[in-house]
Amino acid sequence: MHPDQPATALRTERERTLDGDTALPVGTRSAFRDDILTSWRRCQMVGMAPSSEDVPYRPEFERPNRLLRAAGPVIDRLAEQMGSGPASILLADSEAQIIDRRAGIRALEEALDRAMVAPGFHYAEEYTGTNGIGSALEARKPFVVSGSEHYRENLQEFTCIGSPLRHPISGVVEGVLDVTSRVSDTQELMKPLVLAAVREIESRMYADASRREQMLLERFLRAGRRSSSTAVLSLNEDVVMATTAASALLDMSDQASLWEWACRMLGTGDECVGDVALSGGVVVDARATRIGDRDGTAGVLVEMRPAARSARGSAPAGGHRVRRARRAAARSDVLPGRSVAAGRLRDEVEVVVDDERPLLLCGEPGTGKLFVATHLHRKRRHQDPLTVLDARTSPDDPGAWFDRLVSGIDGGGTVVVRHLDQLAPEMAGRVEALLETPARTGARIVATVRTRDGDSPAGRTLDHFPVSITVPPLRYRGEDIADLAPRLIGAHTARRPAPRLLPSTLRTLSGLDWPGNVRELGAVLATAVTRSLGSDIAHEHLPAEYRDSSNRSGPASLQRAERDILLEALAETHGNKLAAAERLGIARSTLYRKMRILGIDENRLPTFRPR
Repeated sequence: MHPDQPATALRTERERTLDGDTALPVGTRSAFRDDILTSWRRCQMVGMAPSSEDVPYRPEFERPNRLLRAAGPVIDRLAEQMGSGPASILLADSEAQIIDRRAGIRALEEALDRAMVAPGFHYAEEYTGTNGIGSALEARKPFVVSGSEHYRENLQEFTCIGSPLRHPISGVVEGVLDVTSRVSDTQELMKPLVLAAVREIESRMYADASRREQMLLERFLRAGRRSSSTAVLSLNEDVVMATTAASALLDMSDQASLWEWACRMLGTGDECVGDVALSGGVVVDARATRIGDRDGTAGVLVEMRPAARSARGSAPAGGHRVRRARRAAARSDVLPGRSVAAGRLRDEVEVVVDDERPLLLCGEPGTGKLFVATHLHRKRRHQDPLTVLDARTSPDDPGAWFDRLVSGIDGGGTVVVRHLDQLAPEMAGRVEALLETPARTGARIVATVRTRDGDSPAGRTLDHFPVSITVPPLRYRGEDIADLAPRLIGAHTARRPAPRLLPSTLRTLSGLDWPGNVRELGAVLATAVTRSLGSDIAHEHLPAEYRDSSNRSGPASLQRAERDILLEALAETHGNKLAAAERLGIARSTLYRKMRILGIDENRLPTFRPR
């Protein structure tokens, strides 16, 4: 934007440009830079109105520890140097959510509050238009937005100068540093100040990463020297070190699976042992050890040996016999997954295959309850008809819906009633009577619900299902993504061989929370398959909001797992710290310290509800 341009002329050209009139007199340049015009077009493409003032807000959010470790001291020093000056320092994560603000003078602080430029608010371009945070992320470079260059009218009193913060080793954008002031207080030194601070923060990231990698390397070399026959892996979210034995044992998906397994098993401890199912059905005896110091966790050391054969068989000379797990990655007749939760689900399904009583499948939306019901049908009645009804449609025409249910039962085979807990109340009695009468055709009835709880007439229908299985949510079985992905990808491409997930992509997906469960994963992979054009799926093929698990899911996986375990113990003991500490096998002082480090507010603990 040209500083000499009169304000009225700028407003006129801005309005004309936003209205779609880009024609200028011959020899005349636009008053707005190409970067600004490109950003405006992006805003228009998503349907944003310049007059809009809505900003997405998440009051409770996990702070990305790696970014804050590097940026915190730099921001502290800048804030002290600037004092109560006319500029504000903002730090945002890689999703453009503001996570820290140092506001300067009171008048600027009040103006920022009115514009909702504060921690917890999202300033991605798609939500808030052209601005120093979101536009810097979109352009992947330092970005200046001043006055009428802002797409939104309510931000035009500010000048924002933002620059991405890139991890110096991985190259991943960790966040944005931004300095904001009133337009009248803008100074030429603001941009050099931001760039100098960014260089210092990135230097601190490098030093932090180097320190963590040095700890990983030292433990890796020490473990490798102890035994050449043991497969050793030293890893964290960014780095993997493997011995020759480990490289021969593992494939692309196993690194992410081992990381997820170690995070889940370690919890609040420093060491764990257990069986781990790898790709191809190989099961290993694994020992995971936390690596770090009092400043934090650097990663995990995993030592593996092929699991010994059970007592009935003998191991071959010179080594252990490899045990094969019941796996689903390559077999369509087995439920996929290598996690403990997936194994338990397979065992429970096997038990009820020959049980003819009505079966209830419980679980969150999108976990795959219908998939499990269909799997059960194929295991026993694949030649008989499969009838699927949705109880959510029963209020539309109760009589016709009930007739279809009766017809399905009379036809034999398997009848699946989805969302039975949403059955029309006037239908509850008739369905209960039907369930109390044994089907002459031998049909099996399977219903899906979110939970068995409920006092409504529809909820009481669930009492007529003596057998139930809970399908676990995907966030508890992140390592299963390695086995789920090939099936989900195969459903969206005719190309053979189908694209695979690169290890870094799988590691990212395994660290996400997946509130939509397997259904959400399937939608993400469908998009990635289209973008990959047949090649293996890399980070850039994922939707933007799924490319960084560290900020989407909060802290690093180890800390997230530890936080989940502490919260569960506190919830189950109804907030009793002593009982929770005893349950976890730690001192009460340790519990308090961990709660403080992990940001657990004892006044806002979750309520435990047994499954």
